[in-house]
Amino acid sequence: MVRDGYYYALAMVLVAVLLGWLTPPILAVVPILLACFFLWFFRDPERLIPATPGAIVSPGDGKVTSVGLVNIEGRPWNRISIFLSVFNVHVNRSPISGTIRNIEYRKGKFANAMGAASAEHNEQNVVTVEGEGQVVIFKQIAGLLARRIVFTKKLGETVARGERVGLIKFGSRVDVLFAPEATVQVKIGDTVHGGSSVLAVVPATSDRSARTDTPQYAGPVPGGH
Repeated sequence: MVRDGYYYALAMVLVAVLLGWLTPPILAVVPILLACFFLWFFRDPERLIPATPGAIVSPGDGKVTSVGLVNIEGRPWNRISIFLSVFNVHVNRSPISGTIRNIEYRKGKFANAMGAASAEHNEQNVVTVEGEGQVVIFKQIAGLLARRIVFTKKLGETVARGERVGLIKFGSRVDVLFAPEATVQVKIGDTVHGGSSVLAVVPATSDRSARTDTPQYAGPVPGGH
């Protein structure tokens, strides 16, 4: 359980007590139901993290809405987009083991996270992780209901594959960008789970030295829609 769930639930319980004291008790049912919802929403189940060499795991639970190549600063990258509905677990996890090379928080809109434009225009946190011979960029993107992005790690910290790194409150989206030579393991419509679902695998024999000048974050993507 993410501790935020206790805070929200406690607030609703206090509201229920006040309503039960000042108004007909039936009115206290709504905040009690909301308290139960918050405890459920902020659940944080344990996950079995794959040990497959070169595996890139999903940073969040949800439905794959986009898979394909995009161009960033003149270079091709694979991008997988995952939509997190209000019913999904919203804890985010690192897609690979490595060092956090860049963190950039960008203010923006709170449009529907399923829209392609949300990758560029919505409020988001862009994180670059380097390790296991590769660089992976993932975005925590706010949505129509999501109003707060939480990232708990700092620049220069090391993270393990599947390690908890933050969360996005309520409906949202995560994008993962990685090398084009990786073998994608999912397709549009698939349901994935943070930390345990393998999105792609980078072959151990891949020549990754050419990515030493990889951009530290994913900026606006020309033709990336």
